[in-house]
Amino acid sequence: MPDSSRPTAGSSATADGGTPVDVAAGPRRSEGPRVRPKNGVDRFFEISARRSTVGREVRGGVTTFFTMAYIVVLNPIILSGADVDGNTLPFASVAAVTALIAGAMTLLMGVVGRYPLAVATGLGINAIVAVFAATQLSWPEIMGLVVLEGLLITLLVLTGFRRAVFEAIPAQLKTAIAVGIGFFLTIIGLADAGIIRPGNPLISFGVEGQLAGWPILVFVIGLLLTAVLVVRKVRGALLIGIVVSTVLAIVIEAVAEVGLKFGDDGAVNPRGWALQVPTMPEDVVGTPDLSLIGNFSLFGGFERIGVIAALLIVFSIMIADFFDTVGTVTAVGAEADLLDEKKNLPKSQPVLLVDSLAAAAGGAGSVSSNTTYIESTAGVADGARTGLASVVTGVLFLVATLFSPLVQVVPSEAAAPALVIVGAMMITQIRNLAWDDMSLVIPAFLTIALMPFTYSITNGIGAGVISFVLLRLAVGRRREIHPLMWVVAALFVVYFALEPLQQLF
Repeated sequence: MPDSSRPTAGSSATADGGTPVDVAAGPRRSEGPRVRPKNGVDRFFEISARRSTVGREVRGGVTTFFTMAYIVVLNPIILSGADVDGNTLPFASVAAVTALIAGAMTLLMGVVGRYPLAVATGLGINAIVAVFAATQLSWPEIMGLVVLEGLLITLLVLTGFRRAVFEAIPAQLKTAIAVGIGFFLTIIGLADAGIIRPGNPLISFGVEGQLAGWPILVFVIGLLLTAVLVVRKVRGALLIGIVVSTVLAIVIEAVAEVGLKFGDDGAVNPRGWALQVPTMPEDVVGTPDLSLIGNFSLFGGFERIGVIAALLIVFSIMIADFFDTVGTVTAVGAEADLLDEKKNLPKSQPVLLVDSLAAAAGGAGSVSSNTTYIESTAGVADGARTGLASVVTGVLFLVATLFSPLVQVVPSEAAAPALVIVGAMMITQIRNLAWDDMSLVIPAFLTIALMPFTYSITNGIGAGVISFVLLRLAVGRRREIHPLMWVVAALFVVYFALEPLQQLF
């Protein structure tokens, strides 16, 4: 879903004069004279102009990869129940194609978008399409609708509509989106580590109320180590934390033989590793199975369930894709100090175009819609400021198609501390919210609260947009509502009412 690149907020300190200083990437863009580019690569990616270095970009790209590499394993798990010609989706093929498309689209994002944004299969969206595949459509048919959804969003980008919507969202909501994503990342990290789990009545702490089990110990040690490195302003703090935690996990597994949380026989080991066991694989290199590519039916879904029902599915996926990206781009830009005075990302059109094409590419590859990842903020927190970091991340994903057994060595418990630390960095944006007007406070609060509590960036943005329009209208501030905000609010009303609409049609 679940994009995962926390920048300056988490990596910023306050100077004596009260001005935030980015300790990961040096002085902010607005400070000091403009630095002349050192070479063609520097000029193309604007590395010096954004007060970064090649070393920081490489480090940030590697950090982003390791915080989101779990998708190579998690996506096949989520999609494993889907049916293709009477058979379930092959795990190895889903993993290989997931890495391939993530690598290709992240490379494209780096070269065309030129921002430190990584792309991969969208968590949440993959679960949605898996449900549709299990209940209403075959896998090729639902993938065909994903391709159409991606092409539709691409059309909206080319007409300028998507960027116009991005810029129409008021600064208060954009700031709230960044803060909400900070809490959302924290929830993801804590859940990946097993610190919080589904319980009675809602969630529980650890194993039966205790921090029990070796995997949780790995997370706790990794979190404390990473926190110390961050406050000590050690370069590459997040990456160091992930590597050290992974080595610790490998040693623990070799000695204690913890095993997986959910075994192949259906047995549950609450003290086990969440996704993969951290052991060195027998085979480091594996030939990728790319047989799933092109296995989609563009209009098969319309023939099976009818035009209106198929369009509602396309709409629901499109809204999730559309506004997840709005939230991710806003959050990454805010933390990297790359937004303008109106909280917009300069030259965002190429970013939105690549993200839209990624959605269609994911469907064409039969591994679900791809989208910009909030985990990109982890790389930003480690110094990334340009598209060169995305090039590094993309190359690593492409390498992962061949070395997928090696990628699976890093357990989610070792990567989760980076997400929690980045979440702490993100929420510092809360200082920029307006607190003296309840018609602004309530939409911001709903945006922030619903993201982590519903595990959805889209739900948070939707609640914020609808309540913003309603409350500004209620206090007689209609002129402050951008015309496109009315359109977006209406679309979200339809989005939240999709279930009864689907039953109706």
